[in-house]
Amino acid sequence: MQANDRTPADWVAYLARVHEGLQPGLEELNRYYEGEQKLAYLNPELLEELGDQIRQVVINWPALVVDSLEERLDVEGFRYADDESAAKDLWAIWQANGMSAKSQQAHVDALVMRRAFLVVGTNEKNADVPLVTVESPLQMQVDRDPRTRQVRAALKRWHEQDPLTDAITDRYAALYLPDKTVYYQQTSVTSWKETDRDEHGLGEVPVVPMVNQGRIMKPNGNSEIARVLPLSDAANKNATDMMVSAEFHAVPRRVAFGVDEQDFVDQNGNPVSKWSRIAGRIWAMTKKRGGEDGADVVQFPEAQLSNFHSTIELLARLVGGLAGLPPHFLGLDTNNPPSADAIRSAEMRLVKRAERRQGAFGDSYEQMNRLILRFRDGDWDPRSLNLETLWRDPSTPTFAQKADAVVKLKQADILPVEQAREDLGYTAVQRQRMRQMDDDALQRAIGGDLAAAYGPKPPAELPSGAAAHAA
Repeated sequence: MQANDRTPADWVAYLARVHEGLQPGLEELNRYYEGEQKLAYLNPELLEELGDQIRQVVINWPALVVDSLEERLDVEGFRYADDESAAKDLWAIWQANGMSAKSQQAHVDALVMRRAFLVVGTNEKNADVPLVTVESPLQMQVDRDPRTRQVRAALKRWHEQDPLTDAITDRYAALYLPDKTVYYQQTSVTSWKETDRDEHGLGEVPVVPMVNQGRIMKPNGNSEIARVLPLSDAANKNATDMMVSAEFHAVPRRVAFGVDEQDFVDQNGNPVSKWSRIAGRIWAMTKKRGGEDGADVVQFPEAQLSNFHSTIELLARLVGGLAGLPPHFLGLDTNNPPSADAIRSAEMRLVKRAERRQGAFGDSYEQMNRLILRFRDGDWDPRSLNLETLWRDPSTPTFAQKADAVVKLKQADILPVEQAREDLGYTAVQRQRMRQMDDDALQRAIGGDLAAAYGPKPPAELPSGAAAHAA
């Protein structure tokens, strides 16, 4: 069926089917980030035999890869390209929707599961502040026009659960189309009943994908952790083997010859369990070593675990190379503390990765703001095509070094004051307060009240006692 011929019900069925096919892969990526993946590189028969006796050791490198990058992605405001000051109205809407925290959640989901989504809609409580939500790819799926690669339909599905039994009670869906949003409730496995609709007439789907590492033929993105998953599985396997070896081989093992099970007793002569004998906590017997009965005990040297350490360290170096992480992020510090210049050099690739994500994610935020202005004002604003997203500097220079460089650029008239404040990391609100302080100081200077900057002025007339003393 052609896309133009699909009814809203057809879109729901189609997008739900596509989403069901993609969801297992997304859930697996999410499990890796949460450290809940299954143990790999272990014989299934051995795993079945050991059962609960073996517990996986998880070295959560996927979370480290994502969090190290996401921690450098902080939005500080928006502005129009032809205006030096920040767009205060857009920042106010951003804050009203709690996007400072939600944006971080969107970044994490996009980095882990290839994409996240920004949805703009009408705010029923306050029409002047459009509603902005962040959606997970575990609940939302979009369809793109293969010619323009623009979103032509999107579906979000969610459900309610009984808090006591965790049983799903109701299932819902929202279908986003260029001219309307249609809401559904599921009545059977394949049947949906329309419950409401919003005829917004935007001419554009109010859903903005936030894509990580999108490519021409992969517009829905790639996971930031996909390339390190095999190395993470190998490290978890080696760490688990190390703990098993520590349990059974790192402690010196003993072999007793010429004795029976009943010969093992405690200090009171009572038999001890076989687990106590395995652990080596009690080694008492009635037979004598070297006697006529041939009793003897031999101790083997303990096993060294350094081979596991070397393997895990090698895997850590490979992960650092693939993910652009500095060695000290992975615990590969040298004996001498690295210098500040060495740290900045080691973080160069990570900083460049963060700058790339800022560019891609910034485009999504700018499109989100265009939809916000359209919902608020009722028309498309051509000026919004020149929107820019302001990001915090992803590098980690010291404040003194940055301040020194900015001051020199300002003194050379290369930077204006506003840009200097932005480079120093002040937020849009702080910069607005600074501009207000500058305006107040200028007004005092223009009004001839220059002495006010140096303290309170003396009274116009001296008190009578002071005048008599002066005379």
